[in-house]
Amino acid sequence: MTQLAATIADPPSTTIEIPIAWGEMDALGHVNNVVYFRYFEIARIDFLRKAGCSQLKAADGVGFILQAMESRFRVPLVFPDTIVMGTKLVAIEADRFTLAHSIRSKTHGQTQGVAAVGRGKIVTYDYAAGRKVAIPSAIREAITRGSAFA
Repeated sequence: MTQLAATIADPPSTTIEIPIAWGEMDALGHVNNVVYFRYFEIARIDFLRKAGCSQLKAADGVGFILQAMESRFRVPLVFPDTIVMGTKLVAIEADRFTLAHSIRSKTHGQTQGVAAVGRGKIVTYDYAAGRKVAIPSAIREAITRGSAFA
């Protein structure tokens, strides 16, 4: 199993269902690869929202910037379908953390497994100062606390 695939092997902390739109398909008849990164974004924002990070940003002015994103595509997705995005925290450092994502097709279910996996590195950023900063303790606690997603 590749390192990227291994990052989402365990159950995710959060899940969100996203319907595939007709307009997300390309000329080859499957969801365009660029759209997967939009799905990852939706899942990342959902994870941070469920952790309460929106309120924390308002309190201390520290937000997030996506530093890097990678994906491995396994099974083409097509309309009509709904995907289940799984997200979990897989690494945390002084000024950044990494979220892993999995995309499963509800139509294909377990028969074809995971359609894609991805991983994004997110840096904490002080927008007023215009620079990256160490993860504030309140944000660190919010994203590492498993009970935040119950």
